[in-house]
Amino acid sequence: MITFYPGPSKVYDEVGQYLQEAFESGVISANHRSQEFMQMLEKTIHDLKIKLAVPDDYEVYFVSSATECWEIIAQSLIVESSLHIYNGAFGEKWMDYTNKISRNTAESPFELNEVLVLHESVVRKNEVVCITHNETSNGTKVSDDFFANIRKRLPNVIAVDATSSMAGVILPWENADVWYASVQKCFGLPAGMAVMIVSPRAIQQAVMVGERKHYNSLLFTRDNFLKFQTPYTPNTLGIYLISKVMQQVPAIAEVDFRTKERAKSWYSFLEHNGYQLMVENEAVRSDTVIAVRDAKERIAVLKKAAKQEGIILGNGYGKEKDTSFRIANFPAINDNEIATLREFLARMALKTVNE
Repeated sequence: MITFYPGPSKVYDEVGQYLQEAFESGVISANHRSQEFMQMLEKTIHDLKIKLAVPDDYEVYFVSSATECWEIIAQSLIVESSLHIYNGAFGEKWMDYTNKISRNTAESPFELNEVLVLHESVVRKNEVVCITHNETSNGTKVSDDFFANIRKRLPNVIAVDATSSMAGVILPWENADVWYASVQKCFGLPAGMAVMIVSPRAIQQAVMVGERKHYNSLLFTRDNFLKFQTPYTPNTLGIYLISKVMQQVPAIAEVDFRTKERAKSWYSFLEHNGYQLMVENEAVRSDTVIAVRDAKERIAVLKKAAKQEGIILGNGYGKEKDTSFRIANFPAINDNEIATLREFLARMALKTVNE
């Protein structure tokens, strides 16, 4: 099957080989306090920072999932409250989960086709500002200009969910303080691990909060990663695989160019073939998750026919679950697979016209 599901999504073709190498090397059986493991972790972090152009003074941690990142931020960085700026289901879920821990969240929702503009009146001094960079549920993105503007105007810690964009496009690292992503999307890896990247400003706030009550407290996590260890027994295989993928992939500037060119081509192809794009405003269309809307019955026919031909389309999500499908535009998906899906979609579009 060829999968275009937007997470968990297709893993790089080479991952099968890397799994065998991991087994044969013995590293996945190594003690996570051993020199062998610590050397691997150090190299993995180094390679990731180089390939993704992460600033030198930002620190990289590996945790279990993006959902765990919600928990770490809520426990270890919130002083008084958090502000959640969102236009989709995952941004809203982040807010709901945070509220269960901190019980003091504020929200600033915006519309699907809206270009996000900061209204400083909604931001309070001690809030952690939480933004979803790329909303997987509806195929929208927040522009780099917004992040540059908010960084210039606010001293707050800014946390960003980049689950559907990290390792797929260039991120404006220095314009936010916590970036996190699960690896089952643009990293092209199996689910079960997340990358969390934090700035000196975020670390300073964590020190001020001083929270050390949990196994995954940010300060406890940092103490261990500074020694190239982990606060709990890690996903050693996941760390090994991300190390191998970071060695394999080109620099993020090249990946970014390819991702965006593919996205332009996808949007043009879909419109040319009569498909209705969920996001009408080109300025806020995601480069990595493409959402298409249609009647419920038509969506069901498309997904069923695709599956019969060995193609998995992504389901819609939330209120658009039955009236849309999503296409992952992640780096691990190759040109032949894209050509196969396009041929299918073009054929189905023609069939609809003839009917």
